Amino acid sequence: MPQLSQDSQECLQKHFSRPSIWTQFLPLFRAQRYNADIHQTTENEGDPRAVPDIKPMGSERMEMRKRQVPAAPDAPGAAPGQPGVGSRGSNACCFCWCCCCSCSCLTVRNQEDQRPTIASHELRADLPTWEESPAPTLEEVNAWAQSFDKLMVTPAGRNAFREFLRTEFSEENMLFWMACEELKKEANKNIIEEKARIIYEDYISILSPKEVSLDSRVREGINRDMVEPSQHIFDDAQLQIYTLMHRDSYPRFMNSTVYKDLLQSLSEKSIEA
Repeated sequence: MPQLSQDSQECLQKHFSRPSIWTQFLPLFRAQRYNADIHQTTENEGDPRAVPDIKPMGSERMEMRKRQVPAAPDAPGAAPGQPGVGSRGSNACCFCWCCCCSCSCLTVRNQEDQRPTIASHELRADLPTWEESPAPTLEEVNAWAQSFDKLMVTPAGRNAFREFLRTEFSEENMLFWMACEELKKEANKNIIEEKARIIYEDYISILSPKEVSLDSRVREGINRDMVEPSQHIFDDAQLQIYTLMHRDSYPRFMNSTVYKDLLQSLSEKSIEA
């Protein structure tokens, strides 16, 4: 590689040791930009429309948003006492923007929705599912074999027969008959309507798992009378279920182990006495 002359080496050293032209003019450019910014800021101080190029952060930004959002004026057709959109008073309605669970109208509405449910539970509990009765005597159990009417007239007979129906998965027949008997004792119109609705939902509706077997004529009559039910709305259905139990379930009950074991235990007790 050829060697540079002494003059060429000195020229190169002077060139690289000298600062770049951009490095020399950079302070000048910065000074001009700084002066221009100061001049623009001075002109915008008297102009209310001028918006400074400053991005607020944190609490300053939130404060600016609160100032920029004006309070919503009341609508001219609004009802007196109705709060505005931005209002969060204690009398907030269901149109309040927060949609929180503390809204007073939602609380009142929930209470009103729960009232019929609570009443239905209380009335459903009043419908008998089991009857308190003393232990039957030997004479009563022997009388059950004479007729179905003598079986159904005593609480002990109904309980024993209902226990047998449970083994045949037809207990709803006895429960429906007992609920109809309880309905006949009511005199209050509101209670009659509510109990009739409960009985319909539990034993007449085709969606109920405890639906009893009724013909179409009786079912149509009940559907028609449910508009204004009375305490005798289910009389035809009750009679039909009573006849069904008499003809179908009663003979099997008399030959069942439930009846025979009860009769044998009472006979043994009477002999021992």
